[in-house]
Formats: sequence, C-alpha cells, structure tokens
Amino acid sequence: MQKFIAVGDVHADWAGLWSALRAASCADADFRPTPPVQAGLYQVILIGDLVHPKNERDYARLAGLDRFDPRSRDHLFLAAREQVRHLERLRAYQAAAPHAVHILLGNHDDAVLDPRYVLGTSGGLVHVEFDPAHGGVHLPEHLRVWMHGFPRELRVGTVQFAHVSPLPAHTYYDDLFYADPSAKRWFRDTPDYVQMAGLSFGVYGHTQLEGGILLDEEAGLAMIDALHDREYLELLLDPTRPNPVLSARAVPF
Repeated sequence: MQKFIAVGDVHADWAGLWSALRAASCADADFRPTPPVQAGLYQVILIGDLVHPKNERDYARLAGLDRFDPRSRDHLFLAAREQVRHLERLRAYQAAAPHAVHILLGNHDDAVLDPRYVLGTSGGLVHVEFDPAHGGVHLPEHLRVWMHGFPRELRVGTVQFAHVSPLPAHTYYDDLFYADPSAKRWFRDTPDYVQMAGLSFGVYGHTQLEGGILLDEEAGLAMIDALHDREYLELLLDPTRPNPVLSARAVPF
C-alpha cells in the first residue's frame, strides 16, 4: 500500500504548492523531500501547468510589482525570472527523490517548450514571458530539457493520473486540442470515459471548478485543479488489487 498526494495545476502559485507539500508531510522547511517520500512510501504527483500565473494580480505578486503590464518587457523579465527561480527549486526537490516525485506535462508547460500557441485568459491576459517573439525570454536550456522529460500520464495499476482526461487526444496539445470544447467539460458530459478506458479511477486537472476538488466516486474520477482553493487529493492505493483505490479524499491545508 502506498499513499499518493496529488496536487492540481500550479500556475506559478509556488507558496500554495509548498504549503500543500508541507501539509502532506512531503516537504520539509528547506524544500527537501521528507523521509517517507525518499523511502517511496509517499508518492507525489503534480498534475501539470507549473507555469503562467492565472491573472494579472498573481503576476504582480510573483514579480513584486504593484501592477503587472504584460506589454512591458521589464515586467515579463521579472515574471520569467521568478518562475525560473522556483522551477529550479522544484527541479532540485524532484532530483532528491525521482522515484517518488512525478510531474506531468500540462498544456501551459508544453506551450513554453513549443511557443506556436500563445495562451491567454478570457480577460485578455496573454502568457508570453517565455516567448522571445512577444517580448519574453527563453526558458534556460537545462529547464527545457527537464520539462521535456515530463510524462503525459502516469498509471498505477488501473489508476491514471493525467493533466486533462483519459482520452489520448487530450494528452497532445495541438490545434485539435485547443479547438475541442470537451477538454473542459468531458467529466460532466461523458464521465464514463474513465471506465471506457479500462480504468478503475482517474485523477485530472486542467479545469478549475468552484468549490475545490470534485470527487466523483461513482464515475471513478477526481478533478483536482484546486490549489487556489487550498486543497490537494490524497489516495491510498494497493496496486495488487483489481480496484487499487482503498480511499480517496480532498484534503484542505
């Protein structure tokens, strides 16, 4: 039996991420894996989208500004620099326990690696701090190599962790993905995708919901883009069982 601690989309909320990992006894005060993580008893899953704050207020807080202007090269540089600093810290954390810390590739992470797509918000904010063609800067090469190694899914027996959904098409962030509205609503319209994929349970992010983590035990899924609501998912799994999930709960911190 192992405990899995799954944290939803980070979006540069580094204070929230480290608070969650400390609350789950997965990180110490010096940002290092705790003994249960180092021993593999606790498995940490980050569901993707490490980069790009969700709004201008979060960008300003990250960059230490009163107000963030996405058209300012100086502001973009500050936003990129702070994200690089925190990505370095997370990279060191994973390197100290690579067998127990798993980071999935989200579509925002992919957009930094392949800037064909300029992502933004419904309010008109665009995420271009790592796009030199739009005034940003290059992500350092060693961080690009690290992020290129992020898997698109993780399976533990019949339990899947992925950024968007069980659909293979939702693990590649191309024109079809961004044109497909089901990526944001499949869990309500067709939650049986989990069972159709031969899974007993699935854990996904990508879609922010009101009220924190959505735990649908009947459909066998959890939507966990809830770091902003200060919740993470805790699973107890026994991969030797046909249904490996012994318990699943949203944990506030």
